[in-house]
Amino acid sequence: MSEERFFATTAKGVEEVLAAELTRLGASEVAVDSGGVRFGGGMEAAYRANLWLRSASRVLMPLGEFPCETPEQLYRGVSGLPWVKYLTPAMTLAVDCSLRDSALTHSGFVALKAKDAIVDVLRDHFGSRPNVDTKDPDLRVNLRLFRNRCTVSLDCSGTPLDRRGYRLDRHEAPLKENLAAALVELSGWDGTTPLIDPMCGTGTIVIEAAMKALRIPPGLSRQGFGFQRWRGFDKALWERVVAEARNGILTDLPAPVQGTDISHSAVGMAAQNAKRAGVLEQITLGRQQLSELAPPPGPGVVILNPPYGKRLGEEEALRPLYKEIGDVLKQRCKGYTAFLFTGNLELAKSVGLKAARRIVLYNGPIECRLLKYEMY
Repeated sequence: MSEERFFATTAKGVEEVLAAELTRLGASEVAVDSGGVRFGGGMEAAYRANLWLRSASRVLMPLGEFPCETPEQLYRGVSGLPWVKYLTPAMTLAVDCSLRDSALTHSGFVALKAKDAIVDVLRDHFGSRPNVDTKDPDLRVNLRLFRNRCTVSLDCSGTPLDRRGYRLDRHEAPLKENLAAALVELSGWDGTTPLIDPMCGTGTIVIEAAMKALRIPPGLSRQGFGFQRWRGFDKALWERVVAEARNGILTDLPAPVQGTDISHSAVGMAAQNAKRAGVLEQITLGRQQLSELAPPPGPGVVILNPPYGKRLGEEEALRPLYKEIGDVLKQRCKGYTAFLFTGNLELAKSVGLKAARRIVLYNGPIECRLLKYEMY
């Protein structure tokens, strides 16, 4: 089998975490790039990546790259790719486009022009063309146009990889699953000491931590992946990869993982999410004031993702909460390493602790910091 190359996308700032994940999975030629990581290893590596990657958004398979300043160049470049290998008239198709700093400025037009090129190639070869299905296509094509260079890829993942399948309730401003997993990874937590989230909301951080410690692949409960509908999908290989993963799942957590929150409804949703993720019996969830936090003896890890007041007036109202976080960490978390994830550096000053490390991350478009505090 030829060695296909792939590109796993992720949030800005998470690239190194993702590269380490791919290296642990045994992928070859792992190379960090802006917004993602390149890797090789053939379709087996792509199957494993989709099943196992905790911090990725998508896994793409680049088909080609070409200079692109005009609609004609775009049409010609897309037409020259081997679509007959991947598509038949019986399959459905969708084209997504993201662009920046290029002569072609309308992503909808670029996607439409590329789609025309693809269906013309198919019509010339088969005598008929595939239909477009933007919601649930058999083959999703991804176009990235950056500084007048166009990269055309097939989307191996289908729906984004952060959609694990356990979170149905989208509570107010939740953290995406893959970013929560990245926070756990960046904390250095290895599962052998307690992990506490005293502002757990709907439980994403503690669920991701428990799944990691129990070796539950994040893709195990998903409805499916894009590559499963491709021509040449190797069902036997995929079933072997999944069976291997199932056999490696642990039944018990080596150390406590607990999440608490002041909100009854949030804790209720966290329990439902944890149940769907298969970790409810292993973790501890409960309603609790932040000031009542009583973690097990350290060492351990505390991760907090407090609200960070996007609207006018909210910032002032949240200042006492950030001060309380600092007080609770000082008084109740001796021996722990604490990590605060926030998009508001002004509020973070109210914690009143000196950060040992500051990691720049992005939560969607918001520039954030993951602040590390050593609690002696």
